[in-house]
Amino acid sequence: MENSILTAVILPVSLAIIMLGMGLTLVIGNFKKVFQYPKAALIGLTNQLILLPIVGFILAILFNLTPTMAVGLMIIAACPGGPTSNLITHVAKGDIALSISLTAITSLLTVFTIPVIISYALSSFTANTDTHIELPILNTIIQIMGITIIPVSIGMLINRYFPNFAKKLESPMKIASTVIFVAVLLGIILANKHSIISYLKQVGLVTLVLNLSTMALGYFSSKLFKLPTKQSISITIESGIQNGTLAIVIATSILQQTEMSIPAAVYSLLMFLSSGVLMWKFGKRKTTD
Repeated sequence: MENSILTAVILPVSLAIIMLGMGLTLVIGNFKKVFQYPKAALIGLTNQLILLPIVGFILAILFNLTPTMAVGLMIIAACPGGPTSNLITHVAKGDIALSISLTAITSLLTVFTIPVIISYALSSFTANTDTHIELPILNTIIQIMGITIIPVSIGMLINRYFPNFAKKLESPMKIASTVIFVAVLLGIILANKHSIISYLKQVGLVTLVLNLSTMALGYFSSKLFKLPTKQSISITIESGIQNGTLAIVIATSILQQTEMSIPAAVYSLLMFLSSGVLMWKFGKRKTTD
């Protein structure tokens, strides 16, 4: 299979299926819940949309990443929380309603913030190199909407008008989403198998630091504002679990820079390790607030 078919067709369609599955679990009330938890929602959105990209940018400079890897790190930092975060929150006994609401809202807002952040990253990290990549903001917004917002909206419509059908699809879609995500991840790794050790040396530590620092930021900022433990757990997970598939699609399909997907692939592997620790740590709690 040619790489162009993989990046132009298979990856975007795979992401659309994942987002459709997320839409099947959403209702309008999920968006309204943000106003029921204004303090928690504001902390979660601030971490996700503002602090995470800032931390990513600082780390890219501190670790002296190559322009390609620096932009790749910014792509994963700019992406919203993934649907997987809701499952992890459930196992960790966090606030499911808040988690779903934050995932839904950030998936909507990052359609507009991602192009701006990536454009800034491209101008900052590739300005003095021979690599000149321009990101058309309007076209990028339209493309991201086509593979995220539209499938989510279709899923929500199915859930609204055919709830029984949506319920039947929910479990198979979750399984399909997981299988697709793993397949995408393995595809990226296999496509770069000869250079994977080199990439791990380049971005393994920085992606781990990004993941752990943003999770810590989410947890301690929640505690600073005296949020209940369940909401703190949700914000911690939402701050560190990113939509890796979307990041890979942006790098390979929109920017057409396969190497820029490496930080996203490495981050995706590491975030499941850290989230596994969270699920073990918080999931064994006997009481929840």
